Amino acid sequence: MTCRVLGISRQAYYQWCSAPVCRRDWDDAQLINAALEIHADDPADGYRFIADELAQQGFSASENRVWRICSMQQIFSLHAKRKGRFHKAGPPVHDDLVRRDFTATAPNIKWLTDITEHPTGEGKLYLCAVKDCYSNKIVGYSIASHMRASLAVSALRNAIALRDPRDVVVHSDRGAQFRSGAYRRLLRNHGLTGSMGRVGACGDNAAMESFFSLL
Repeated sequence: MTCRVLGISRQAYYQWCSAPVCRRDWDDAQLINAALEIHADDPADGYRFIADELAQQGFSASENRVWRICSMQQIFSLHAKRKGRFHKAGPPVHDDLVRRDFTATAPNIKWLTDITEHPTGEGKLYLCAVKDCYSNKIVGYSIASHMRASLAVSALRNAIALRDPRDVVVHSDRGAQFRSGAYRRLLRNHGLTGSMGRVGACGDNAAMESFFSLL
């Protein structure tokens, strides 16, 4: 009776009963889960970066399809959502353990990190550096054409590979790169402690800003 009222054939109804979710819906669900994980690791990722990451993970999906699922799930780049000159900074994921004391009694006690950009003839170049407060040496860095979380992760990995530290306080600002899941996991997996300054307070990471101004 219901099929008759709705104008649906009984055959179509029984076909739906045997497979209520089509293959494409299953594929979309898997893409959405993977896209959400990628975006959680790096909130700065837009749909193009997510499409590239999905392809590296073995998913077959066009950019248009990734755009559709990202729009449907409200997965947007953190930078793309900013309007106007000023924006509200994200919440801190670490306390400020440095409190403008940029001195250390030995190596690998206190590190500072930040990202700076340099204009070039081929576009902007971004540098993330890690500085040891004891010697003021740069103990790790990474250079790329983007400001994604992978830039900060690569710089910290570089420092870890060179110094093999434990119980180091790694201080940064509240940038999305330093609040990303990938960056926090790297800190946790190597026994490092994160630290963050206040919003709009360049003095909270002044020693790193000083290096960038010299550079």
